[in-house]
Amino acid sequence: MDAEQVMGSTNFPTTIRVGVLGFGGLGQAAAKVLAPKREMILVAAADNKGYAYAAEGLNAQECIATYQSHGSVGYLEPFGTLTNRSIKDLIENDHPVDGYFLALPNLPNDFIASVAKQFIESGWRGVLVDAIKRTSAVEQLLTLKEELQAAGITYMTGCGATPGLLTAAAALAAQSYAEIHRVEITFGVGIANWEAYRATIREDIAHMPGYTVETARAMTDAEVEALLDKTNGVLTLENMEHADDVMLELAGICSRDRVTVGGVVDTRNPKKPLSTNVKVTGRTFEGKISTHTFTLGDETSMAANVCGPAFGYLKAGITLHQRGIHGIFTAAEIMPQFVR
Repeated sequence: MDAEQVMGSTNFPTTIRVGVLGFGGLGQAAAKVLAPKREMILVAAADNKGYAYAAEGLNAQECIATYQSHGSVGYLEPFGTLTNRSIKDLIENDHPVDGYFLALPNLPNDFIASVAKQFIESGWRGVLVDAIKRTSAVEQLLTLKEELQAAGITYMTGCGATPGLLTAAAALAAQSYAEIHRVEITFGVGIANWEAYRATIREDIAHMPGYTVETARAMTDAEVEALLDKTNGVLTLENMEHADDVMLELAGICSRDRVTVGGVVDTRNPKKPLSTNVKVTGRTFEGKISTHTFTLGDETSMAANVCGPAFGYLKAGITLHQRGIHGIFTAAEIMPQFVR
């Protein structure tokens, strides 16, 4: 990527047409985040039972109300289509969409990679962005780099809060140092009702001792409730398999063994149990040891800190795509762009 590619002017479409794949808690939040935007418009939404598409834009509240009352946006009149292969049908019907946010649960661990392959095989060209968490899941996507390039797809991975916003902050903070000693990411999440984020909570449970992605995925709602009853609704997570490590390693910031991620999720209280932050400790060229700390405001929700950066990276991906730059990039390599 040369200087002209990075700094050259970009002619954005009048409005970036966005699709949201997955319409659970995160997908619905994404629709709400998009609603007031002037540079982006929600034209497509899909869940596991159907999809809705409207070239002039979907009404976020109508989509959410339909999903909550009927279980699928496929019931939305007159824009919905019921199908058990919603992503495939949405792509193959050739509906114009500039970029998709994959607000999908990565259960099983290869699910997001399998969705990326559907796009590659379809002939669709555009921008994909995810808020994926696990190191191993991002590594699977990285193996698709050449296929994505050949398909004309620009894929932005690990672009939520962590990995994502905090990873980018760590990469920026690292510039003060000659050597990075450690990167410590700590997050606090508060949600009023875990059922609004069933898949996200299961992914978090998969990080707990004694659980795997497979066992967490197989848990019934009653089993999740029983676990939360034992912990008073609080999940404490330590030394997580989080893709911040591989992303910072790829960006040349530090080796992955110097990156740690952990946090606390309160599933019964919207107030954060602790402040979300990233601490970057290193040695300056003068030989001094210091720590930069970047802390997110406690009033910002998980949805705001995930969806906001995701769409910022989607906009950055549109910039790259219009310049003919395809393949896969992480939040530690590319800065997001503010979406008005």
